[in-house]
Amino acid sequence: MAEKVISTKDNLQILHEDNHIIVINKRVGDIVQGDKTGDKALSEVVKEYLKEKYNKPGDVFLGVVHRLDRPTSGIIVFAKTSKALSRLNETFKNRETQKTYWAVIKNCPPKEKDTLVHFLKRNSKNNTSKAYLKEIPESKKASLTYQIIKKLDNYFVLEIDLHTGRHHQIRAQLQAIGCPIKGDLKYGFDRSNSDGGIHLHARKIILLHPVTKKELSFTANPPNDVIWNSLI
Repeated sequence: MAEKVISTKDNLQILHEDNHIIVINKRVGDIVQGDKTGDKALSEVVKEYLKEKYNKPGDVFLGVVHRLDRPTSGIIVFAKTSKALSRLNETFKNRETQKTYWAVIKNCPPKEKDTLVHFLKRNSKNNTSKAYLKEIPESKKASLTYQIIKKLDNYFVLEIDLHTGRHHQIRAQLQAIGCPIKGDLKYGFDRSNSDGGIHLHARKIILLHPVTKKELSFTANPPNDVIWNSLI
């Protein structure tokens, strides 16, 4: 069973921090930015941590550069200055970052390694995206490359490199090839995980530092459970 822990200012999993950025390993259940649930966002938790660490009297600046779905775990990069935020926004917009994910799926994919190209159409009413093989009105092209890195008794583990960053992209594309992610009821898996999460983890990111321009590479361990632990 995976650990059921939400991030707080005292237990943040910090992978890197300097004057311009802070990189966090997000837990399952952490919501990156505030939404209609009213639950405290990870961005607010990180602000609390910075405020306490540096004894700041006023508001703390923290820029959200990208997001991960709430049931997903892994690497999130925040900007600590407005200059870093604007530069990181450009970096992510221009797809100058490399993002690698791990996903635990049921059913063996058609190929050991493949590039998937779909056209995703978002349904804002139920907050899902559907993958189509051909372009349809209001759809956006989505592309990723996967390879099987481990075969388990009941599951397969994929390493995925994203070429685009669409809404629920990995979840929708894997469902489209008949390989839903473990625990992902929204995209075709038959039962939920005990912690409410899904077995999708943002494992690695490579990017240029927004100020020093040095190439940075960060790797985050997945949550503590039997399946993830078999990979580390």
